Amino acid sequence: MSANKVVPLFFEVVVLISLVVTTCVSVKPSNRAKCLNTIKEVNRKGPYIGLITVFPPEEKAFFATQAFKPHPTHPFVDLAGRRFRVGKINGKKVIYVRCGVGMVNGAAATQQMVDFFDVKGVVHFGIAGNVNNSMSIGDVTIPQQFAHTALWDWLNPNATLDPSYVAHLDFKGYNVPKSWDGSNLLGRLGYNSEQFFSESGTPNIAQPLLWAQVTMHWLQIATNLEGMALEQCVNSSLCLKEKPKLVVGLRGSTANIFVDNAAYRDFLFQTFQVSSVDMESSAVVMISLSNGLPVIVIRGLSDIAGGQSGPNDIQIFGSLAARNAAEAVVQFIKKL
Repeated sequence: MSANKVVPLFFEVVVLISLVVTTCVSVKPSNRAKCLNTIKEVNRKGPYIGLITVFPPEEKAFFATQAFKPHPTHPFVDLAGRRFRVGKINGKKVIYVRCGVGMVNGAAATQQMVDFFDVKGVVHFGIAGNVNNSMSIGDVTIPQQFAHTALWDWLNPNATLDPSYVAHLDFKGYNVPKSWDGSNLLGRLGYNSEQFFSESGTPNIAQPLLWAQVTMHWLQIATNLEGMALEQCVNSSLCLKEKPKLVVGLRGSTANIFVDNAAYRDFLFQTFQVSSVDMESSAVVMISLSNGLPVIVIRGLSDIAGGQSGPNDIQIFGSLAARNAAEAVVQFIKKL
């Protein structure tokens, strides 16, 4: 069988199994009992490693690795509009879900997975923008920590900065050209830390948190992936100039903002020393840590977040970045 026929056949098998297996399609009262019974049967085979990605191109890249083998009798469970796929990767039991774009979706899907399924850890993956000039498109980053960089107080131009702000952005410094008096009515942004609740803390008492740390033991395992071969070409006629690399231990930024602006890109790098920007990772990490679960994030760099001279590169290299991230996920799971 040729390679280009394997993936379509895999999807046909998944669809066929799905048609003959009873799964829960909602959590409405009329279907709740059936749903819970299905979940109970799935959890009897647990625990699982939870896998969470974001949007369809990343999902396509993940299944194209052909590493995921669906459960023979319970290939998926549908919950509140999301499909949780049950299976194995290299003999390791996994549950996979596509959460959707943004921090709310990332948090909701992670909490659903934690609440309903017997998971022993979470691997979050996808693509991200690159704000570090020492990194390149196609590289894979496995950051050590993430900050939520959109908890803002939007201030008046002459407002006093609260000492609790972890950083601030003064729009006056970005007037091009500057007005005659240097004023800018957009004022300033004051950056706040996150409020973190966890099962190990006092109930209903939040702890201030700027950097959410991934699980160090898993991060140490991920260092074994450094030097792994990553794809360099989108297709036979479009390749990157340099071979992509995998880097472990940098910082990431998360916000409900798609960054495609050179000035803000530079501000994030200089102020927070982050190397990647995305819209879900911080939420997935915080929910996992709140529930006492190990967590790691693997992101392929698809663009340079506005540092380019022309259109954003995500449409050109997004698929390549997604493939490299997905392959790194498969290799990481093999080493767990």
